Amino acid sequence: MKHQDTTPSRGTGQDRTGHERSGPPRPADEERTARELADALHALAGGVLPDPDAYRTARGEWLRRERRRRLVLTVLVAVVFTLATLIGLWVLNRTPSEPGVIFSGLGAAAPDGPSLPRAAD
Repeated sequence: MKHQDTTPSRGTGQDRTGHERSGPPRPADEERTARELADALHALAGGVLPDPDAYRTARGEWLRRERRRRLVLTVLVAVVFTLATLIGLWVLNRTPSEPGVIFSGLGAAAPDGPSLPRAAD
């Protein structure tokens, strides 16, 4: 058995009058202050009333933000699409107008075979 087991904790045990104590005694002023504070907070909380149009106002703000977000997204998609189209047309317009090396248009294709010469075996 340890000394802690036989010695009561501080603030517990019997006081001089023989009554059991559960902790240090609280002064009467502290109890009164706590009670008055609780009453004041209860009265203050009871006096707060919600705005009757709070939900309608919040929903209206949310809908405005949603419309604005959709509008911005639509404009952004349109700008990106337009830019991609203009860049594509610009690139296609910069191709040379004369025929290239792959197809010159000169000569006729061989009627009975491929147009490329065969490698010798």
